[in-house]
Amino acid sequence: MTDKTTLTIIKPQAVRNLHSGKIIDMILSAGYIIKAIKMVTLSHDLASKFYEIHKDRPFYENLVKSMTSGPVIVALLEKDNAVQDYREFIGSTNPAEAVTGTIRNLFGTSMQDNAVHGSDSDENAAREASFFFSEMERF
Repeated sequence: MTDKTTLTIIKPQAVRNLHSGKIIDMILSAGYIIKAIKMVTLSHDLASKFYEIHKDRPFYENLVKSMTSGPVIVALLEKDNAVQDYREFIGSTNPAEAVTGTIRNLFGTSMQDNAVHGSDSDENAAREASFFFSEMERF
């Protein structure tokens, strides 16, 4: 993985509220290439493992509960400076503080249900990509 790849997850609340298509369209319109994409439903064990980096934080259990409340769409995105640019593109973790027009501003409803996850570093993008996609699924 390089600085050209990041991982995103369209969270259950956004999938449930039928915002997935709009979010994917925004991602594509911003110049990202989708290298792999699929819909999955996370078990409690898988969500706990994915978010274990946050296990000591007060929001951890609620985050795991939220992420297991329905299907998610996971995608590998490619673009120069992918991680940093995508973090700016999606907006602040708190939708109420996100810049107008960002994904989280438009589709997030709370800190947990902020519509999308985005990798926060190149190292985490590589780890997260391997968590969800086999080598064969990444092209």
